[in-house]
Amino acid sequence: MEKNIEFLYQYLNNAAPTGFEYPGQQIWLDYIRPFIDETIIDNYGTAVGVINPGKEYSVAIEAHADEISWFVNYITAEGYIYVIRNGGSDHQIAPSMRVNLHTRKNGVVKGVFGWPAIHVRDRTKEETPSLKNLTIDVGASSKDEVLEMGIDVGTVITFEDGLTELNGKFYTGRALDNRMGGYIIAEVARKLKENKKALPFTLYIVNAVQEEIGLRGAEMISRKLKPDVAIITDVTHDTQSPMYNKITSGDIACGKGPTLSYGPAVQNNLLNFIIDIAEEKKISIQRSAASRSTGTDTDAFAYSAEGVPSALISLPLKYMHTTVETCHKDDVQACIDLYYEVLLKLEAGQDFRYLK
Repeated sequence: MEKNIEFLYQYLNNAAPTGFEYPGQQIWLDYIRPFIDETIIDNYGTAVGVINPGKEYSVAIEAHADEISWFVNYITAEGYIYVIRNGGSDHQIAPSMRVNLHTRKNGVVKGVFGWPAIHVRDRTKEETPSLKNLTIDVGASSKDEVLEMGIDVGTVITFEDGLTELNGKFYTGRALDNRMGGYIIAEVARKLKENKKALPFTLYIVNAVQEEIGLRGAEMISRKLKPDVAIITDVTHDTQSPMYNKITSGDIACGKGPTLSYGPAVQNNLLNFIIDIAEEKKISIQRSAASRSTGTDTDAFAYSAEGVPSALISLPLKYMHTTVETCHKDDVQACIDLYYEVLLKLEAGQDFRYLK
C-alpha cells in the first residue's frame, strides 16, 4: 500500500471527537512534516503546516479535523449510560451500534447502544430512538462498576466503524466529514513538495478543530494567521440517493467533481478565479448555492478581522453524519488537483476586491 493511502486509513480510522482531536492531529502533522517548513499549533489543537514562512502575502487552505460524537451525561444505578450530543450526532442511527468510550486513564472501553428487541416492543405505539430512551451498555451491572472502568460524566464516545471501500470506486466510513478534507490538503502539500514548486507567498495548511460545534477552531486560528486569502474544503450533500429533494438541496452527485459554492461569505472574484482555473485545466466542477451562510469554516475565515476573501471547495458526500459516509475516489483526487492548480496560479499580492 502506498504511503499516502496508509496515512489515509490510519487518519480516518483514528477517533478525533470535537474537543479531543489531538491524537488525529498528531497523525496528520507527522505525515505532512516532510512537505512543510514550520508548524503552528494553537491552544486548542488546531494544527498548521507552513510553507514559505515570513512572506508578506499569505494564503490559507483549510479543513477541519473533528468528528461528531457523544458525551456521557448520566449513569443509572444499574450501570446504563445516557448521553448528550457533541456536535450533530444522529440519535436515529444509534440503536445497535458499537461504540468506543475514550476514558482518561483506562484508554478505550467498548460499549453498545442497546435497543429492545422487536418481540417485546409495543407495535401499536412504536418507540423511536431519542436521547430520552437511548442507553449505552458497557457490560456493567452497577454505577460503581462503570466508574471503576474509568467512565464518568464527560467521557467522550465515538461509533466503532472503520474506513472501507465500495466497488473499488468509493470510500465509506465514519468521519469522512471532514478528515477526508484533511487528507486532501495534506496531499496538496505533498504534491507541491514532490514537484518542487516554489510559491511566491506563505502557505498555511490548516487543520482546524471544533468545526462541528460552531466553527470555533477556524474562528480562533483565522485571527492568529490573518491570511490574505482563504480556501476551505469541506463536504456537501450528494442528493442523488433516495429521500433527497433536489429542488431544495441542489443537484449534486458523487463522481462529478468538486462543488463550488455561491453565497455571501464566498468572495465572488476569488470564486470566479477558481472556476476559470477549473475550466482551463478541465477539472469537472459542480455548483451549489448557500442561503445566508455556508455552515462551514468558510464563514469564520470570511468574516475574520477586516474580512478575508474566502471560497469553498466541497467534496460531494453521501449519508453525512452517519457511520457510512461515502465519497468517490475521483472527487477526492479532483479536489487535490484543483487546489494545486489554484495555488500555482495565485500571485503574491493578488487583490480580489471589487472596487479599486
